[in-house]
Amino acid sequence: MWHTLTSDQELLRDTTARFLGDRVPLSRLRKDREDPAGFAPDYWTSGAELGWTMLLVGEDDGGGSVSGRGAVDLALIAYEFGRHAAPGPLVDCNVIAAALSGQPGELQSAVLGELLTGAAIASSCLGAAPWQRPGEASVTIRRDGGDVVIDGAVRPVESARQAGYLLVTGRSESGMTQVLVPATAAGIEIRPLKGMDVTRRFANVVFDKVRVPASALVGDYGRADAQVSRQIQNAAVILSAESVGAMDAAFAMTLDWAFSRYTFGRALASYQALKHRFADMKSWLEASHAISDAAAEAVADQTDLAAETASAAKSYIGVQGPELAQDCVQLHGGIGVTYEHDLHFFLRRVTLDSLLYGTPAEHRRLLAKIRIEQENVA
Repeated sequence: MWHTLTSDQELLRDTTARFLGDRVPLSRLRKDREDPAGFAPDYWTSGAELGWTMLLVGEDDGGGSVSGRGAVDLALIAYEFGRHAAPGPLVDCNVIAAALSGQPGELQSAVLGELLTGAAIASSCLGAAPWQRPGEASVTIRRDGGDVVIDGAVRPVESARQAGYLLVTGRSESGMTQVLVPATAAGIEIRPLKGMDVTRRFANVVFDKVRVPASALVGDYGRADAQVSRQIQNAAVILSAESVGAMDAAFAMTLDWAFSRYTFGRALASYQALKHRFADMKSWLEASHAISDAAAEAVADQTDLAAETASAAKSYIGVQGPELAQDCVQLHGGIGVTYEHDLHFFLRRVTLDSLLYGTPAEHRRLLAKIRIEQENVA
C-alpha cells in the first residue's frame, strides 16, 4: 500500500528533498563528522520554517498539517531524511511537540512555541516504556511536597547536548510519569556517546535528585501510560519511514552498481545467484513500504490497530532494513566496506533507527502484551 499523495503533499515532500540535497549532501556530512551538533543551527530553523516540526501539533497551538493527517505528512519528510541520511532531531522534536500540544501550563506552551520555530531543541529521555516490567525502568519520578524529583539515567538520548529541554519519562509508584525539564537544571549530567551514525549525536543523561516544580508535569502524575504509548507510535512511524528511505537509497545505489560493473564480459546483474538476492531485497523493500505506510495511516487516524500496526512496522523494518543494507554492502564487494563509499551512511542509519524507541524484540514483546490485554478484555 503506497500513499496516494495530494498536490500539497507532493510539494512538501519535494521541497524537503531539494532542501536536504542542497544543504546537507553526503559530501557535507563527511565534513561535519566531528561537528559537536552535526548540523548548523540555521539548518534546523530553516527546516522548521518548512513545517518539519508542526505536523503533529493542533492548529490551535500554532501547528497544522497539509492533509489533515499529520503522521502521514511527517512520514513523507522522514522518508526524505532517510534517503539523504540527513542530520537533525526530527523524531524527538516532533514526538515532544505532539506531546505538548494541548497541554496546560506556561512552560509547556513556551517550549512548544520554541519547537515550532526551531528556536529550541527538545530531547526525549525514555526511562520507562510500555514493553518494560516496572522494575526495569531506568528512571524513577516521585513527589516531594510541591515538587517532583527525578533519579536515574537514560541512554542514548539524541542531541542532548544541544537540547534546551528534556522530556523525561520515568516510573512512579502508580504508573509512568512525564516531566518537562530544562536541560540546565541542577543535578543533570550529560555525557557524550560515540555513535554509529556519523550524522547524529547521542549522549547518556544522568539525573541525580533533579527537582522541578509539579507544574512541569506533562499529563497527570502516574497516569502517563496512554500518552507515552501514543508518543512511541509517532516515533515508530517516523523511524520506519526514515528507514525505508535509507533502504531505497541503498538498494538503488546497489542496483546501479550491479548493472554498471562487469566481470568476464557480463554485468554483475546478469548472474542468476545475484538476481535471487536482488529479488529477496526487493520483496523486503516493498513490504517495508507497505507496512510503513499502513502504520502512518493507522496512527494518523488513530484506528483501533494503531498501536499494533506501528509496532509491527518498527519490528519488521528494524530487522529487514539492516539485513537489506548489509546485503548491499556485500554486493559491492571490497569497496562497500570502505568509509569513502557512500553506502555506509545508509547502513548506519537503518541500524541505528532499529534500536531507537524500542528494538524489534521489544516491539514484538509490546505486540504480545497488547494482544493479551485485548483477550482479557474480551
